[in-house]
Amino acid sequence: MRIAIGADHRGFALKAALCDLLRKTRHEVEDVGTHSTESCDYPDYAAAVARRVSSGQAERGILVCGSALGMAIAANKIAGIRAAPCHDETTTRLSRQHNDANVLCLSADSTFPDEAARLALLWLETAFDGGRHARRVEKIRQLECSPGESK
Repeated sequence: MRIAIGADHRGFALKAALCDLLRKTRHEVEDVGTHSTESCDYPDYAAAVARRVSSGQAERGILVCGSALGMAIAANKIAGIRAAPCHDETTTRLSRQHNDANVLCLSADSTFPDEAARLALLWLETAFDGGRHARRVEKIRQLECSPGESK
């Protein structure tokens, strides 16, 4: 699977560990940055990953910041993105099964590297259930607005 991955300065180290893991598990990884612990703005990396997923350049995306919340908020501004901040197995699995999340957001401050690796692999391996959930995901898609448009 082709995965775009990004992080801010607080998520840099965890992102690097995830890149190594994903490459070892034979995924194609595009690391969009950041590439250091120097302070930076998370929306830049959220947008870079989300745009790659939205355009089809990547099948899925992974974002890492301190809380996972800012990345999720920013990524969800891009049409076609369903970014989910996940902190445990249940939210990780349900984000895929019920919401067809295409961007996983992880917290560098509250997720140990081994746990983040386990969650990332679980997320990548979990399929969307479809069925009644497909109807709901379609309703989410219909909520997306073009710039200047309101629904």
